[in-house]
Amino acid sequence: MDIDAWVWWLIGAVGLGIPLVLTAMPEFGMFAVGAVAASAVAALGGGIVAQVLVFVLVSVALIAVVRPIAARHRAGQTGQASGIDALKGRQAVVLERVSADSGRIKLAGEVWSARSLDADQVFEPGTQVDVVDIDGATAVVM
Repeated sequence: MDIDAWVWWLIGAVGLGIPLVLTAMPEFGMFAVGAVAASAVAALGGGIVAQVLVFVLVSVALIAVVRPIAARHRAGQTGQASGIDALKGRQAVVLERVSADSGRIKLAGEVWSARSLDADQVFEPGTQVDVVDIDGATAVVM
């Protein structure tokens, strides 16, 4: 049984697609696309040198172009803050006098116990404050 070269390239592309799925390394996908391009060259009657050259050129071109774009995209993504991290930096309204020891604020629609960041600072009811930290179940404000 004599299998044409283009079929071998397609088998190689599938073989490169398997580690892509298993490891989530996009480089394998780029090599698989290079193998598909080499398969097309083989189907059109190109020699082995042309096939290998197309495989290398397409694979390297994809890696050179796609990887930096993906890296910039990945670096530009900031994680969405959740839980208490999402409350830091938000504004709240003082409900009961806030001092270094105690107080109550309304933060994100909920009533929180609060204390001031600076021991000498006191906030009266109705004052807008900034949440700088969450210490247990107490908001630290300034």
